[in-house]
Amino acid sequence: MLIVGAGPTGLVLALWLTRLGVKVRIIDKTAEPGTTSRALAVQTRTLEFYRQIDLATTVVERGLSLVVANFWVRATRVARARFGDGGVGLSPFPYALIFPQDEHERVLIERLRELGVTVERRVELLGFEDGGNRVRARLRRADGTEEACEAAYIAGCDGAHSTVRDGLAIGFPGGTYAHVFYVADVEARGPAMDGELHGALDEAEFLVVFPLKGNRRARLIGVVRDDAETRHDTLTWNDVSKDVIDRMGITVERVNWFSTYHVHHRVADHFQKGRAFLLGDAAHIHSPVGGQGMNTGIGDAVNLAWKLADVLHGRAPASLLESYEPERIAFGRRLVATTDRAFTFITSRGPIARRVRVNVVPVVVPLVFRLREARRLMFRTISQTGVSYRGSRLSVGRAGRVHGGDRLPWVEGADNFAPLRSLAWQVHVYGEAAPEIEAACRERKLALHVFPWRPEIRRTGLRRNALYLVRPDGYVALADPDARASTLARYLDERLATRQS
Repeated sequence: MLIVGAGPTGLVLALWLTRLGVKVRIIDKTAEPGTTSRALAVQTRTLEFYRQIDLATTVVERGLSLVVANFWVRATRVARARFGDGGVGLSPFPYALIFPQDEHERVLIERLRELGVTVERRVELLGFEDGGNRVRARLRRADGTEEACEAAYIAGCDGAHSTVRDGLAIGFPGGTYAHVFYVADVEARGPAMDGELHGALDEAEFLVVFPLKGNRRARLIGVVRDDAETRHDTLTWNDVSKDVIDRMGITVERVNWFSTYHVHHRVADHFQKGRAFLLGDAAHIHSPVGGQGMNTGIGDAVNLAWKLADVLHGRAPASLLESYEPERIAFGRRLVATTDRAFTFITSRGPIARRVRVNVVPVVVPLVFRLREARRLMFRTISQTGVSYRGSRLSVGRAGRVHGGDRLPWVEGADNFAPLRSLAWQVHVYGEAAPEIEAACRERKLALHVFPWRPEIRRTGLRRNALYLVRPDGYVALADPDARASTLARYLDERLATRQS
């Protein structure tokens, strides 16, 4: 497997494939990993994926838990919500984590190295062709020499300017927001330097303050002044629009890192073509609203990894890979549309949008934040625990409130996520498993996990004594309320066309 691009998406794909016994080669044209902190948020679903490969504890220990959000309008704090309580009982990680991307990448690289895989630096993909049963790629090494490389598949994790996507001639439609935005890591004083998330709206400005580990350190995201936007390549901290910063009482004492950028919103027309796949920013880019970008790329990587492993190990037909695009492109399009609407509202300088931000939002947001169900919905959306593949051809049935394609609900106290560390197909029963199910699992060499029924399990949506066939990525493939061995066998024969081993 040839992986092009060693950002978080490519690194997680390499990690999962290596853990699944697939030989990988990962290349990157840069000389070294990133040294600036770009993406910050590690969402709950990503931490659940990391727990499956024994990485979550390390990341959590090095990051900063984020459970409180504050909302400001016209220099006044209008709402404070503990959105983390919306995740209590839904996941072992009921919070987002602040963990700068440069540190994040170093952790992933080190874990890969422990598994015997090293990122090949200053190695550039020049082009490739799909030979039907193999991919032949042309690479250029650091010394300028070229090399031919053959692989079963190629994964483009090489960012918004993807060479793999260009080589496939896949369109990347979308647009670019008009304003120039900045990101700055600072040391500062003020009421917003309290280790919590702060978001501010004003007539013509917005500001987001992300806490960082360390004394009075934070990441600021906002807009540069209108009169400075034409000098995009030479902008400095002095060109930042500081009105909202001053009104929030933030005194910036030191700027450790500063950068400006345009925000794009694009989704590739396809995520797969033959033996080539697109993941992460090569497949979709969008505004930073909600801290979704990096986590979505990691979700792409996990979705594709187990499917590639099953195919390459002969446990499933190649047609299994055709489920990658429809499952991930649907989520990518939905995410880009949602963040586009939110970002347009936040950054619009039209009179109606301004009036809504400063007059309506201060009244509505506090009311919404007081509702536990609203906080729970917000958590499920931002944490990506609500991502579902119900429309996939791999998703069948319903038992209780759980449909095929849903993330397996977490059962607090039973730790039904622990068996997911096997990265293998498995059957879960909550209550008692019929003898025919036990026999079918033995025959198919499927692990069967039976969890004693407790009344509180019903709150998760799981049904007593039902059968749940769980994919290696923790999503329910088959939900059978009647727990019939024949239904399980039919699913495996029709969709995997091979016995598990």
